[in-house]
Amino acid sequence: MELVKLFLVFLVILVLLWLKRPLWQAIACSILLSFFIFQIPVSSVCSILTRAICSKSTATILLSFYTITFLQRMLEKRNLLMTAESSLNHLFRNRRITTILAPIFIGLLPSAGAVYICGSIVDSSCGDYLSKEDKTFVTSYYRHIPESFLPTYSSILIALGLAGVETGDFLLSMLPAVGILVFLGYIFYLRKIPREIVNDQGMSKKAALRQLIKSLWTIAAAILLIIAFHLEVYIATPLVIVTAFFFYRFSLREIKPFFLSALEPKIIVNTLLIMIFKEVLTYTDVISKLPGLFSSLPIPTYLAFALIFFFGSIVGGSTAIIVLCLPLAFAAIPDGGAALMMLLMSSSYCAMQVSPTHVCLALVTEYFHTGMGDLLKRTLPVILIFFLLILLYYQVLTALLLI
Repeated sequence: MELVKLFLVFLVILVLLWLKRPLWQAIACSILLSFFIFQIPVSSVCSILTRAICSKSTATILLSFYTITFLQRMLEKRNLLMTAESSLNHLFRNRRITTILAPIFIGLLPSAGAVYICGSIVDSSCGDYLSKEDKTFVTSYYRHIPESFLPTYSSILIALGLAGVETGDFLLSMLPAVGILVFLGYIFYLRKIPREIVNDQGMSKKAALRQLIKSLWTIAAAILLIIAFHLEVYIATPLVIVTAFFFYRFSLREIKPFFLSALEPKIIVNTLLIMIFKEVLTYTDVISKLPGLFSSLPIPTYLAFALIFFFGSIVGGSTAIIVLCLPLAFAAIPDGGAALMMLLMSSSYCAMQVSPTHVCLALVTEYFHTGMGDLLKRTLPVILIFFLLILLYYQVLTALLLI
């Protein structure tokens, strides 16, 4: 019965998005419906709202977004994002490669705000060859590929620790999956844009590389601080901002407007509503009921857990389903190893690309002024094909590991 209620809640979101209502309206309606159909007491409602709004994770997301947006304003002021795109074009002389590499590189930065920087480069690189709805998909899709396997993200670190799988083995098993992701995005969208770029500046590749480093060293420095020194994004980014202030010779007069312009009211509202929605779903404890539902189906165990991770990630996010169900998966399939880890993380990745609880999706649609429904319509076919190919790849990988 609880799962039926959950289905109704998500159905409301989908219907409102299909009617092209703003995301905040869809999420707000689903929250109110959840309070009603799950019969959540008023005292618990107040507690849920307090936890969601005042939680460390909410503050972390908002602070990270603010600092990344502030850094983006600085890069835009010095035209460094345009310079970075130009440098990539000179290095590869292929706008398709630029469109792939820029979001993937910036996606190494574990912050929702990074989609704004990705969006700026993708928008410029694709020009008028793709619609703004297609650009929304391309930005979100490629920016999140690193999130599926790199241990710069907390969810991957938690999963590796719980599963006891070697990081190297997991990364090796994920390489073909990443290749499939890149290929599918290319086939569906990037082949619509021309490869070659008219290069009239005559810049050498060596000079282009130097220019690229000068343009994006701030992003690389932030990533290094996060990985090497385990700093939070909202700590690492201000350190980079201060350094960039002197390196690029900003004046206080130039920098002053960024303190206000880095605040995005719509994004703050969307983020708060999404965090409240996630807290509501956590309160209902519907995630814990998913294993029982799928274990009763006449399907292989590995497929049951792949579906649990998919639907569980949509409901509660990747970290929640990893903590709850990853130990169960490896207990049920004790010799699963890197192959099982690859399958579950890929399933979770698929889910997060279509989940209304994923903050990044709200950000990228806001950046391109498109609707969540337009993004989901483009994402679902690609994600479905990827999921089916991953199931096939799991069979092949399992067979190879048994040899």
